[in-house]
Amino acid sequence: MSDIPVGALIAALVFLIVFSAFFSAAEIGLMTLNRYRLRGLAQNGHRGAQLALKLLERPDRLLGVILIGNTFANIAASSVATLIALQLYGEHAVAAATGLLTFLVLVFAEVAPKTFAALKPERVGMPVSYALRPLLFLLYPAVWLTNTLANWLLRLFGVSVHKKPAAEITAEELRALVREADVLIPESHQDMMLAILDLEKITVEDVMIPRNRIEGVDLDLEWDEIVSRLTSCRHTRLPAYRGSLDNVVGVIHARRVLNLMREGNLDRESLHEAIVEPYYIPAGTSLTTQLLNFKAAKHRIALVVDEYGDLKGLVTLDEILKEIVGDFTTRALGRVEDLQREPDGSYLVRGGTSLRDLNRRLNWKLPTENTRTLNGLILEYLEDIPEPGTSLMIHGHVVEILRTRGTTIEMARIRPAPALPSPDATAQR
Repeated sequence: MSDIPVGALIAALVFLIVFSAFFSAAEIGLMTLNRYRLRGLAQNGHRGAQLALKLLERPDRLLGVILIGNTFANIAASSVATLIALQLYGEHAVAAATGLLTFLVLVFAEVAPKTFAALKPERVGMPVSYALRPLLFLLYPAVWLTNTLANWLLRLFGVSVHKKPAAEITAEELRALVREADVLIPESHQDMMLAILDLEKITVEDVMIPRNRIEGVDLDLEWDEIVSRLTSCRHTRLPAYRGSLDNVVGVIHARRVLNLMREGNLDRESLHEAIVEPYYIPAGTSLTTQLLNFKAAKHRIALVVDEYGDLKGLVTLDEILKEIVGDFTTRALGRVEDLQREPDGSYLVRGGTSLRDLNRRLNWKLPTENTRTLNGLILEYLEDIPEPGTSLMIHGHVVEILRTRGTTIEMARIRPAPALPSPDATAQR
């Protein structure tokens, strides 16, 4: 071996270090590839993605060929470095050569290539697949023997490589993926995707129109008053009842009424024939389930009942879609706004306003666990019926009661909590 030129040994050492760096980068690059993006590229015909996906189906074989190559390169590099030290400086330089080689391998064959592969997995993982695939075929006997012994050792500890866990992703992990999408998915689309994931946590009781705000038609009224209510209605569908909402007969579609009026056939008998059966749902139904139920039942409006069968409110398909895309309908003419911004930055809010609407429209974080309206939140905090002029602090927001009616709060003024300074701004002061 002493006849080998030193230059050839140095070239071989450099080659072996590069060889080791290749396997180090291949290991990290393939293992850190985004599996979902990889599948998408493979389905679109990307050859590198297809090869990488095939290799990742058996990670034990993939790691086997990588580690065989990496180990061989490191051991061979150690032997070559020893020969170089012996030829140049004798036996006393072997220890120094070992230390120097350890440093070179650590920096150039381990840390640097693995860091680069972790930062750029696609630039590394898919190209190296072209080389690893035939290499796995050539070294298959050695890989098979190595994996057989390793798998046998794992079985002693109760681990089976054949029971590969399913590639599952939880809702929280999916939320994290959507938030980290950055410029790949527009922010408005991210909000809608996250809202869809949250539908399962929200029930129809959280978004329904409460009973005291339901607009309907009392069929026991005089005919002229019934016609007046139908023609001045701001909604396309109205519950029809007798005496009170405890006796709902069905739902009237405004379009059918308008057609009857245009034909001159609108009377009590034709109105009764135009009423469709009411659609009842329990208050605890999730929005995901109810959205599917609306689709299956071909309904757009449902009456919400509690566990005793008493009417609690009304929910429409629009209310569910609003949870996904936000407000997409214009306000009806003549309707008093639930939320009005004042010149001083405060907000006039009706007591029956939904807390979810306030949080969504103003990016607040008012608690919605126990109550669903501003009126309920204030009563929960005070544990009493407040008088006009009463003020209280709720989650940093100053709430002033402006007007009450009986046991309910009609109007309140809310001053938003002041924005907290950022840590960077605080540090600069």
